[in-house]
Order: sequence, then structure tokens, then C-alpha cells
Amino acid sequence: MQRFKALDVFRGMTVCLMIVVNTPGTWKAGHIFAPFLHAPWDGFTPTDLVFPSFLFAVGTAFAFVKSRWSDKSLGDVFGKIAKRTLIIFFLGYFLSWFPFVKWSDGELIGKSFESTRFLGVLGRIALCYFFAAILIFYLNKRQLIIASGALLFGYWGLMYGFGDYTLENNFGRTIDLMLLGDSHMYHGEGIAFDPEGILSTFPAIVNVIGGYLAGAFIIMGKSLNYEKVAKLFMYGCILMALSYVWDLGFPINKKLWTSSYVLLTIGINLVMLAGLIYAIDFKSKPMSFNFFEVFGKNPLFIYVFSIFLSKVISFIRIGETSLKGWSYDNLFLWMGPKTGSFAFAILFMLLCWSIGKWLDRKKIYIRV
Repeated sequence: MQRFKALDVFRGMTVCLMIVVNTPGTWKAGHIFAPFLHAPWDGFTPTDLVFPSFLFAVGTAFAFVKSRWSDKSLGDVFGKIAKRTLIIFFLGYFLSWFPFVKWSDGELIGKSFESTRFLGVLGRIALCYFFAAILIFYLNKRQLIIASGALLFGYWGLMYGFGDYTLENNFGRTIDLMLLGDSHMYHGEGIAFDPEGILSTFPAIVNVIGGYLAGAFIIMGKSLNYEKVAKLFMYGCILMALSYVWDLGFPINKKLWTSSYVLLTIGINLVMLAGLIYAIDFKSKPMSFNFFEVFGKNPLFIYVFSIFLSKVISFIRIGETSLKGWSYDNLFLWMGPKTGSFAFAILFMLLCWSIGKWLDRKKIYIRV
């Protein structure tokens, strides 16, 4: 099947920004520009759009492969879905544990299984992929919309009925503490709390379903026209408006992955996709997005490579600091803390892009 260029570009822009926000020169307070940080709790920043956009792109791609499922048995389809889910999930777990040792007082000690985080970005991608794929396989479009509503309202009901929307007392954290345990959770908020926890994965499935419905709408009738682009834009604006209405009762919050946050991010994604389709397919002088296409053709591989490389340069020591820390202090800090940190992230992203460019030239597209 012919590649959908706007989707490759959308995916590529998402991966590009993911790498930039994940790899500043330092995580020290005051060394990162505000738009490249997540909202502290309630609220929204450009960085909060990155992860749900990747899930949306996963769903959009489903629209282009579902037709291939029609002549396959349930066993064949489920086997492929389960295989891909397990590979992505254990890639995430491998990278969470890697490099299996850590520095402590100048000596290497083993990273124990008991303190390894189970979930994370790749874990959430895997789980959302699995559950969304099953729903997409069994349900029609109307049923998918109903299922999405049930997931969003059900999540709201659980969060409202069994806790509150604070860091300490939200129901998602309660579930994760019971099922995962304190030591297997994220501690970046100062306490055990996983922003990619079990319960908040369920509303995230709707981001994938939203992407699928958008993709299915685009390919319906096998032709693109202005009306489709206008409707995508309109639907996006409606969802954004609804998200801010819902925000009054269930605040937009990335770390809780609230239902209002899901509507907002899907809405923005629809508007973005409509804009890309117009710029690529309808302008008399189409805009070139070749830079982002490189990321979009091997998105998962380049993202995984970026995590692996970041962990390697953070592990290698030069004196009392890491290779990453030494590079930032000696090569970038002269620009100023924020500009230097941002420049480091851009250079790191370009290094990852160069790997993707080489793969593209060789026509190598790595699929799980």
C-alpha cells in the first residue's frame, strides 16, 4: 500500500519533539525552557501533546492495515497483535533496566529487579496498541465511539468516586501501589506515582481509537478532498471546545491522563493532521516536510535508539561526571543554561535523525 505522506510527517514531527524534550543537556531546575517541560500538575504545555500524538499516529496507521485482516483468521490476527505487544513492552522494560548496573560512590553496583520500573512510555504504547487493536478488530465505527465514551466516563467515575485528583490521593496511584508496588513505580514526583500507570492506560486507549477513526475517515472513498480536510479541522475544534467544558469538572492533566486531556489532545491532533494534509496534498506549491519524514518512516526504532543512546552517554564516566554531563558543561553551557541545554537536545536529535536518514537511503524500514 502506498505510504500516506501526511501520516509519516505527523509521526516524524512527534518523534522529533519526543527526542528533544527527553534529552536536554541537563534536568537541573531553571535549565530548560518552559514549553519543553510538562505541566507541573493541572494544565497543558506543548510537551504534553507529544505522547498522545504518538498514540494517535499508532491508531491512524491501523486504518491502513485493517483491510489486510479481512482474509485472516482471528488466531493469525491475535497472534500478530500479541507478538508486537510483547516485543514493545519488553523493549520498554529492557531499557528501564539497562545498563543493569549503576554508579554508587565511584563503584559499579547491580540494578536489582526489585527496584526496576515495570511501566513507562513503551509499556503504555504496547498496552494501548493491544487493547485498541482488539476493539478495532471486533467493533464498527459507531461501536468504537460508544466504547471510547464508556472508557472516558468510566475513568472519570472511578477517579471521582474512589479518591480525588491530587498526586497523593488519586485512585490510579492506589491501584498501582496495590498491583505494582512502590519500588516498581516512577518516583520523579517525589513519591511513588506512575504517570503511565495501570488505570490511566484505559483513557489513553481512546487516543489510539481517535487516530484510527481519523485514518478511516481519510481513506473512506479512497480520495481526499477539501470537504474531508474541513471536517477533520471542524471535528478537532469541537473536541477541543468539549475538553475545556469537561475541564471544569475533570481538569486537563497529562500525568493523570484525564478524560478532558484525551479530548483536547485528539482535537489538536485532528487540526494538525488536517493542516498537514492541506499543506502536502492541496497547496499549489506543496510544502516540503522531508526532514520529518525521515523520523516518520522508522518512528519506533529511532525512538528506542534515542533512549538507548541517552542511557549510554549518561552511564559512561569522565572523571566525576557522565559523558553527557561533561559534554553539556564544556561544550554547551557557555551559551547560557537554557540555550545550552536546548542546543544539546537539538544536536542529539540531529544525531538520531542521521541514523534515520541512513536507513531511509538504504530503504530499510524496521517494523516490529
